[in-house]
Amino acid sequence: MDLQKLSQEVRRSLESGGKKYDYYSLPAVEEKGFSVRRLPYSIRILLENALRNFDNFGITTEHLETLLNWQAAGSDKEIPYKPARVLMQDFTGVPAVVDLASLRSEMQRKGKDPKKINPLIPVDLVIDHSIQVEYFGTSYAFRRNVELEYERNKERYQLLKWAQKAFKNFSVVPPGMGICHQVNLEYLAKGVMEKDGVLFPDTLVGTDSHTPMVNGIGVLGWGVGGIEAEAALLGQPIYFLTPQVIGLKLTGELPAGTTATDLVLTITHLLRQFGVVGKFVEVFGDGLDKLTVPDRATISNMSPEFGCTVTFFPVDDRTLDYMALTGRPDEWIRVVEDYCKANALWRNAQDPVEYSHVLELDLGSVQPTVSGPKRPQDKILVKDLKESFKKLLKEEHQRDYIEPEERQENTWLNEGGSQTAFTDHPQYKPAGAEVAVEEVKNKQRTVRVRLNNEEYLLSDGAIVIAAITSCTNTSNPSVMLGAGLVAKKAIARGLDVKPWVKTSLAPGSKVVTDYLERSGLLEELEALRFHVVGYGCTSCIGNSGPLPAPIAEAIEKHNLVTASVLSGNRNFEARVHPQVKMNFLASPMLVVAYAIAGRVDIDLLNEPLGYDPNLEPVYLKDIWPTQEEIFEVMKKVITPEDFRKNYGQIFEGDDLWQSLPAPTGEIYQWDENSTYIQEAPFFKNLPEKPEPIESLEGARVLLYLGDSVTTDHISPAGSFKPDSPAGQYLTAKGVQPKDFNSYGSRRGNHEVMMRGTFANVRIKNKLAKREGGYTTYLPTGEEMTVFDAAMKYQSDGTPLLVLAGKEYGSGSSRDWAAKGTYLLGIRAVIAESYERIHRSNLIGMGVLPLQFKAGESAASLGLDGTETFSIEGLDDNIKPQAVLRVKAQKSNGETIEFDVICRLDSEIEVEYYRHKGILNYVLRQFLQEA
Repeated sequence: MDLQKLSQEVRRSLESGGKKYDYYSLPAVEEKGFSVRRLPYSIRILLENALRNFDNFGITTEHLETLLNWQAAGSDKEIPYKPARVLMQDFTGVPAVVDLASLRSEMQRKGKDPKKINPLIPVDLVIDHSIQVEYFGTSYAFRRNVELEYERNKERYQLLKWAQKAFKNFSVVPPGMGICHQVNLEYLAKGVMEKDGVLFPDTLVGTDSHTPMVNGIGVLGWGVGGIEAEAALLGQPIYFLTPQVIGLKLTGELPAGTTATDLVLTITHLLRQFGVVGKFVEVFGDGLDKLTVPDRATISNMSPEFGCTVTFFPVDDRTLDYMALTGRPDEWIRVVEDYCKANALWRNAQDPVEYSHVLELDLGSVQPTVSGPKRPQDKILVKDLKESFKKLLKEEHQRDYIEPEERQENTWLNEGGSQTAFTDHPQYKPAGAEVAVEEVKNKQRTVRVRLNNEEYLLSDGAIVIAAITSCTNTSNPSVMLGAGLVAKKAIARGLDVKPWVKTSLAPGSKVVTDYLERSGLLEELEALRFHVVGYGCTSCIGNSGPLPAPIAEAIEKHNLVTASVLSGNRNFEARVHPQVKMNFLASPMLVVAYAIAGRVDIDLLNEPLGYDPNLEPVYLKDIWPTQEEIFEVMKKVITPEDFRKNYGQIFEGDDLWQSLPAPTGEIYQWDENSTYIQEAPFFKNLPEKPEPIESLEGARVLLYLGDSVTTDHISPAGSFKPDSPAGQYLTAKGVQPKDFNSYGSRRGNHEVMMRGTFANVRIKNKLAKREGGYTTYLPTGEEMTVFDAAMKYQSDGTPLLVLAGKEYGSGSSRDWAAKGTYLLGIRAVIAESYERIHRSNLIGMGVLPLQFKAGESAASLGLDGTETFSIEGLDDNIKPQAVLRVKAQKSNGETIEFDVICRLDSEIEVEYYRHKGILNYVLRQFLQEA
């Protein structure tokens, strides 16, 4: 079979809705003797993608052969992927736009046409990552938070407004409209795309790791770094190793009292235990018939937490039902059905699909679940959370648990009446100040706090943040309406949220508000202070805003171990709020329940949440709605018209967006005084040819890190203090601390971001005595910030390394985790294993990812990080996954030698590394063509 002719020979026609289309037929490929129906559906989509884009240059006959003969064991052969579109959010989108604008500036400096730098496929950027919960618990919270958002992010938003006009194929969803993944699921995703009369599967990459959420509607897509996304939108295929596909077989149905959130947290634990990093997961089994698209999307959303690239649900009747519910045009829903059925992309239980491995889960075994306190895969059954907390308090904080009644709390505090507590216990003094306590060493701590003319006791385990947030759950009407019903029933029983809990409701689209209002349940949630605070990612990405001052002071002064409960997907250390040490993921319904309880040291299934005004105990079962109650409300209040109305005006924005002035022209006018937007330094005066690859000599270790170091630890995120390197930089520029904003909002300024790289307050560097962003400058033995040490090494001309353990770079697809690494002078990372996106991003910035051989680690080799390193075998002839020799010389002259695997996994990654980054590679191509 001549594969060069295959794509031409399998082109077929299809009529749908009275129109005729062409498509690349997978059944026609099967007729040629290839077994297509044994392929997982996700691999079928990749095969169609390669056939349609075949040019025998970027996509070759070898790529086709690899996909046609896909092996369940996976392969070390690379395959290409050209997504149909790109999805961005503003945190990762702003630096991408800065890079594109910087590429245009360099094209102009080189005397070339800057308009050549332009997206070649559609790009949708949704501004959803900048809203912060400064105001909460009031009807005016949303408007004030949005006004603050515009005030803080004016320059960034002006850049994005400029980009929308300056670039073709580039649209912006303004602030306050929704979260990118929910907008994608409810509106942007088409299921099937059409271009020049040809139908093909809707596919994408996104600059956010939770892009796989759209897998729930049968659209293949995953998260990449901004670096890879920029290359994709400039026409480059994305190459990756042929994945294994793990089949997840679901059977049965969820029992009463459980939610899709309980299910996804159960799956997170299951898949993390098995190990699916770098693999595809595809869901099948009769359990799918019981799961709506929002249920499926809840599962797909947490693919990064599973560790896999995608969690794919093939198109079926449920998909079409959801498309109709969300207001997609009837004629296009017919096209989706006709195309998928004609092209072997419709879920068919009779297909003899081969999977690399099959995991099974009986939905009936799922129980009410939370995850935490610092990893999404750390599943805890709700009934076990109290005991787990007691154990964590002892093991991680060396404090013995004290039962609430032994803390001498007045019954009124526990029972939901007066929020003032009094005690004769000798450890407490009368509270003449806002915070008063006498700490008992090695015991659970309790602090008396005065807030809003009320006094109460705040203990280790107190919940200080309860957030209904994140597209993971806010896209699912069953749990959102369920949360409203929990609130309604709780109010009816006389319960209230504890006053020390900062509550928030951040829906992923305005459709959610519409159906909550129509059902009357928004009013019930507001009665418990769950007012809408914004439409975007809030606590889930660390935009929780400040805690009330007395609470913050109590935590800070007395090192209280407080908790957050949120309906999000991430709970890494210091992510939700730097003062909150324990963070638990839970359904929106449980978030409301825990806010009423006010603490995590409670068995919600067997202890009362609180007491009504007559001192009758109220249990969770008393306020928990049945599934029938939830579905009854859903049927009444969710309509396609809500989706059509809200998405019909989504690009218009509110009055603040419409009145925002923005620059015009092909070239962005950089302002050297701006502290938000600066031209990227990576492309300035780029040599037209790359320099030779050379071995690394005389390198020193900047950081020696352990296992599970996430991109949250590496990349600047959240707020920062005036005495931090970033704070000092901004202060020198005349910026007041109150105007610092967050690292995320300043991703368009490399000067801020490089100063915040490896500055996370919870990062543990073995070369420093202090926790946080510190290291030892080895030539003098002086301890200082990572940034200050890196600048000293740069002035010395010393290349730098990072030593790390397993799962290095897990978490969000933060391109600044790689960009900041590069700007600090780090030339290579040696780790035991990598998360997929971060490894790719390191290469995309010209940083070399190296991997210890199996069973070896820095510790097992006797390395302490003070050695001087050389890496041999690096030259222009480097091959993918080559074995390199490392020599580490200690101060006493002893040398440790060991081999590492070069994690340049494909020829194209070698080229990217040779050019010191993927965008350098692309820019040089544009310069040659121009």
